[in-house]
Amino acid sequence: MPTPRSALGTLGPAALTLLLGSWGITREDSMWRDEAATWEAAHRTLPDLAHLLDRIDVVHGAYYLFMHGVFAVLGDGLVTLRLPSVLAMAGAAAALAATARRLAGPRAGVAAGVAFALVPSTQHYAQEGRPYALVVAAVAVATLLLVTLVDGRGKPGPSGHRWTAYAAALLVAALLNWFSLLVLPAHAATVLVARRRGAPLLLLTRWLTAAAVVVAGALPIVLASRSQAQQIAWIRPLTWSTALVPLLLLAAGALCAGLLKRHPAARTAAPGPTAVSLGLPLLAVPLAALLLVSLVKPLYIDRYVLYTNLGLALLVGTALAALVRSWRPLTALVLAVFAALLPFQLDLRTPQSRVDDVLAPAETVAGTSRPGDGVLFIPAWRRDTAEVSPGSFADLDDLALAESPAASGSLQGTEKSPSYIREAMLRKHRILVVADADDQPGGGRDTVKRRVLVEHFTRCTDIEVRGRRVQGYERGARCTAPPPGS
Repeated sequence: MPTPRSALGTLGPAALTLLLGSWGITREDSMWRDEAATWEAAHRTLPDLAHLLDRIDVVHGAYYLFMHGVFAVLGDGLVTLRLPSVLAMAGAAAALAATARRLAGPRAGVAAGVAFALVPSTQHYAQEGRPYALVVAAVAVATLLLVTLVDGRGKPGPSGHRWTAYAAALLVAALLNWFSLLVLPAHAATVLVARRRGAPLLLLTRWLTAAAVVVAGALPIVLASRSQAQQIAWIRPLTWSTALVPLLLLAAGALCAGLLKRHPAARTAAPGPTAVSLGLPLLAVPLAALLLVSLVKPLYIDRYVLYTNLGLALLVGTALAALVRSWRPLTALVLAVFAALLPFQLDLRTPQSRVDDVLAPAETVAGTSRPGDGVLFIPAWRRDTAEVSPGSFADLDDLALAESPAASGSLQGTEKSPSYIREAMLRKHRILVVADADDQPGGGRDTVKRRVLVEHFTRCTDIEVRGRRVQGYERGARCTAPPPGS
């Protein structure tokens, strides 16, 4: 049974992660485009959600269904949107602290949990309404369960229920994002090292069975997502600048592993796992695998393997605990790291830390529009701002929309023919345009929209707000009102 001290060593990092995740959770009342996709999908009826997943985002289907239930129970809002991610990261910190404590003692548990909480990407994704924090939590729980199964110090009696829980945790992670399956070869490396050090053959057999169950359970989602592969066509080919951060993380993990292998206090003769045999594969295998695959097909995005932060924090925390043999200097070091990262932590909690904000342009539209004005979205994906804030667009005429996002099974809707859009625009005196901040010209319908605006309208306002632009056009050569602030 856990002692009060061990409970504190586990709950302390969780409380810190919860505190950091709750700090500035609304990001100055902003929501970026990926979170808008969560908001749109989770607010749809179950038939409409199924219609969406049949066409796009099937890889996120389990998460959207989960958030549908969260909104139904807790109501919607920015806090509700991000609260599951905050709680998931706090749970991951607790599981990691318990893992490190089991492997290397109380100081290692606290240090690993705190290191995880302070990693900038941990804080970044703790405040996003996306599935990645939940994936990290599921992997952290599965990793803790694996340690209890491999080191032989679990509860006496049959361990079948723990193997079931292990498989269930990994299956949950895979259903939330199947890139988490890359943790399986990492765990395989840990099991094989334990086997070489004297663990029974039955351990390997049971792990293989659990892994097979996870792969079989995730296979339908993997196969279904292949038909939607065009959704990740935006990922750019791997470059040295892209690979620099993961390579630095791998180097940091290898350095910590080297220090631990040479430090007498970190060595153990037991056949169970060590911080190195668990943490290094957990960090290196998924990262290296995704980087190597990306040399052939661009796939590397850090959030897809965010759970590798667990391996990094385990190695860093255990190395610090081995080198710093007292609580006081360890606490001072943590405070120094927190202070050094403070400017970055403050930036993470601003709207500017993300690509854009879908809420601010809706407010601008509400403040500058008149009933009956036309509205255009360039490109159509920028219609997300109207989907998230429909009240701001209630009195406006969406000149291009043929079928709503929900009815079309999409996030942006389907638009009418270029000729119809042109005629609809020419019937309006005033038109508002919601576009990206860089206002890059598109093709097809977007080209027609811009051409008509240039040839028949005068741009009277052009307001850039948090990664988007709201432009006001009037028919003819003169504006009826000066731009705001002029």
